[in-house]
Amino acid sequence: MIVAMTTLTGLGLLLGLLLSLAARVFQTPGNALCEEITELLPGVNCGQCGYPGCAAASEALVAGGASPALCPPGGAVLARTLAARLGRTLDAAGGPPLLAEIDESLCIGCAHCGKRCATDAIIGAPKQIHAVFQEACTGCGLCVEVCPTECLQLRPQKPTFESWCWPKPALVGV
Repeated sequence: MIVAMTTLTGLGLLLGLLLSLAARVFQTPGNALCEEITELLPGVNCGQCGYPGCAAASEALVAGGASPALCPPGGAVLARTLAARLGRTLDAAGGPPLLAEIDESLCIGCAHCGKRCATDAIIGAPKQIHAVFQEACTGCGLCVEVCPTECLQLRPQKPTFESWCWPKPALVGV
């Protein structure tokens, strides 16, 4: 019995060392810029940008196949940060980000929306009226899809000190 246990322990240690050595020898370096862009993105993997997740979106940004304004949940601040980090210009198109808003007169408290929210921006209990924390909402629209009474709508973000930015002045007479 002791011989079998010693043999299996030794075999496990040997194979573990071989795997560790193989991981170091065959390691492929990752793209540091891609990893940095992934860290900047919100990480909710909502798919609003058209890519299956934030990692795929960061790869498209680094490759130049996507605009820095591709992430609606990130808003204008993230778009400006990505454009500055990638050394690109930011397109003026897009408009304000859309966030979820609940019409309390139609809400029946079914709690379907809260289960679908990736950022827990919707608060409320079953058979109670729900509310949306605008600061936590990413505007992914998953809650709108499951609402049976259509009391949830995606509406433009109300400007706050953090989200408001000056419009670019028009050049007159130039």
